[in-house]
Amino acid sequence: MFSLSIATFRERWQLFVGAILTVTLGVAIVQSSLLIVASAGGYGEAIAILGLALGVSAFLAIFIVSSTFAFTIAQRRRDLALLRLIGGSRGQVRRLLLSEALLLGVLGTVLGIPAGQIVLSAQTALLENLGFLPASFSAAWHGWILWVSLGLGIGVAQAGVLAASRRAARVRPLEALRETGAGAKVMTVSRWILGILLVVTGLTLMLVSTAVSNPNGAIPLSINAMVALALGLSALSPVIVPLIGRLTGTLAGSSTIGRLARANLRDGIRRNSSTAAPLLILVALLIGLAGTFATLSQGAHDQLTDDVRGDLVAAGPVAPLTPGVATASTEYPLMIKVTSVNQGDTETDEFPALAVDPATYQQAHQLPLIAGSYADLHGPTVAAAGGKLGSTVRIHVGDQDLNPRVVAVLPPTLNGGPEYLLPRDLVPPAALGPAQSIVRLQPGADPAAVARSLPQPVLTLDEWIAQSDSAQDSLNAGVMKVVMGLAALYAVIGVVNAVVIAAGERRREFAVARLTGFTRNQIIGTALLESTVVTVTGLLLGWLSAMAALIGISGVAGTMVIPWGAFWLTALGAFLVVGATSVWTSRSATRATPISLAGTRE
Repeated sequence: MFSLSIATFRERWQLFVGAILTVTLGVAIVQSSLLIVASAGGYGEAIAILGLALGVSAFLAIFIVSSTFAFTIAQRRRDLALLRLIGGSRGQVRRLLLSEALLLGVLGTVLGIPAGQIVLSAQTALLENLGFLPASFSAAWHGWILWVSLGLGIGVAQAGVLAASRRAARVRPLEALRETGAGAKVMTVSRWILGILLVVTGLTLMLVSTAVSNPNGAIPLSINAMVALALGLSALSPVIVPLIGRLTGTLAGSSTIGRLARANLRDGIRRNSSTAAPLLILVALLIGLAGTFATLSQGAHDQLTDDVRGDLVAAGPVAPLTPGVATASTEYPLMIKVTSVNQGDTETDEFPALAVDPATYQQAHQLPLIAGSYADLHGPTVAAAGGKLGSTVRIHVGDQDLNPRVVAVLPPTLNGGPEYLLPRDLVPPAALGPAQSIVRLQPGADPAAVARSLPQPVLTLDEWIAQSDSAQDSLNAGVMKVVMGLAALYAVIGVVNAVVIAAGERRREFAVARLTGFTRNQIIGTALLESTVVTVTGLLLGWLSAMAALIGISGVAGTMVIPWGAFWLTALGAFLVVGATSVWTSRSATRATPISLAGTRE
């Protein structure tokens, strides 16, 4: 079987190019990301971004490889049927396909390991430019990364072909030869069940996330809702693509090209769904993540605006009797270590906190507590986000170990606010960060005159909120650059690969159409029109999937932001890539004389 797999690779290498590139890219990105993570222990934001990149890369690699193998196996039904007719068993067919996947994984890994060094330089430079890593950062090489890369490359390839090989082995030989029964059926019972189950799961997670009040729970629920819905619609795309194709295809009118395009959209179900699937996932990821970040950013802005009551923010402590100052809440940021015990395991984590005067703090902040009272925040006590009223927590502040009692439960915040509030007199001076004071002016006081008497620099409240928004937006922009680049690159590989494979399948179809009177330009125009309709379908389904994330996160954010700019940019890129590839492949497929192709096998 392995020698037969090598022969298949040698004869039909065009079918596997996209999958090999996908594995190569996945190995390179994972290798680079792991090397940076292993050397960036103190840079939490960089590690968080790379963690997201690892997840997206693995997900997209498996999805693209799986889609490619499903499409190529469908095109090779006749070959696999002949193998069964001459005595090949189902197990041998599966071993043949798994051997091909093994070859694909090894080739992708061999190319991905050196490519990882190029990606490592690019990722490091990007993170340095975004401010997540210092300019002097250098990732150290570790020998174990070679084994991880090999396992990843082969694992992604095997996972991608597993389901397709199982289905190919179940098809009866005569059905595949005649293209009837299970051999020609795109929507199987298992695909129907999987698609419907994923769509229902996505919608359920979306509804659940709208009811969750804590962003730490709502964010993963809404993202998972988007992914589940996108995968569900992708599984059901052989049904949805022709339906939308009929609706959008009517835009072509009753011209000859329009009628031929509609007929091809109706008949080329597998081909069109394989092209639409990568676009669907791309749009879902980009719009879903961009919209989630934008929604959270707007929600954090609205929350901060509703919470803080003041006129000026000074960079230091403000004395109570300062002329023109009605109230001043001086707040000291610090990091504390909190030790928790969960099922016998002890964990210690760092959390942001504020040391405050409870009386002035509640005058400057208006969001209501979930439970407890600021009046009890004195002595060995603490206010905690997500804490349990009356419980004690083990914290380490400065050089002190404390066991304060939780006297107030803070509301969840979207802007990365403090997880704990501590009384000012409980914190050693050496542990305090630089103070800032939220100042409310007395009626009739001159803001400029008061600002000159306060610790500099002094910002108006609007300027301070804008500065906070800018810091959060910079982090979101950095994450989106990484994720958008990855998703776009994988989608381009997946879409181009599907169009190229489909063009090879359609040489005889194009030749027959030309023999019946169609010109070469009409064939190319028909292919371009089909690709346009499929692109619209992929964009629409991806946008619907992304809305699951946006609706889900809107519950905790209190608002919803749709990133139309990112959507239209993605749509333009999709039309250009799919259209250009379609024109190029159809021109190549129609270069030979039609009579020389009409009698050939597909």
